[in-house]
Amino acid sequence: MAIEKWAAIASIGLFAMFSGEMISIYYFMTNVPTDFEFGMAFEANPKILQFISIGVAPASIMAALSFIMSRQYGSKPIGLLIIGGGVIMLAGMAICYSMIEQVVDSYMTDAVVFVPLLFMILSIPVIAAGGILLKTKKKRPKKEYF
Repeated sequence: MAIEKWAAIASIGLFAMFSGEMISIYYFMTNVPTDFEFGMAFEANPKILQFISIGVAPASIMAALSFIMSRQYGSKPIGLLIIGGGVIMLAGMAICYSMIEQVVDSYMTDAVVFVPLLFMILSIPVIAAGGILLKTKKKRPKKEYF
């Protein structure tokens, strides 16, 4: 396999990891254990920023790398992998957004409310980039008759 295919595979894994991390933190904020409040502090904003820097930032870079490397000739497998990463991020952020209503009031911040919306919107260009790779056809070389 070429480098761009491995980068697309890495990006889909990182998109899935980011969605899983975000779902787990939102699940924690909705179901806080009763013994957690004693002596332990939890802030959602630093964790969300950490998950963004660990998960979605490298995933976006990997998806962009594989797109740039294969945009000249187009590639259906790479396009499908990039689309899959965008769909995974869209689904994960939709799940997080649906959990916002149950989040405990002490954890409600602007980041908790707006990060799922932001990344749902940002998943659309990722899906579009994969679609562009699906539509791009390899250019035929010109025949030289003489």
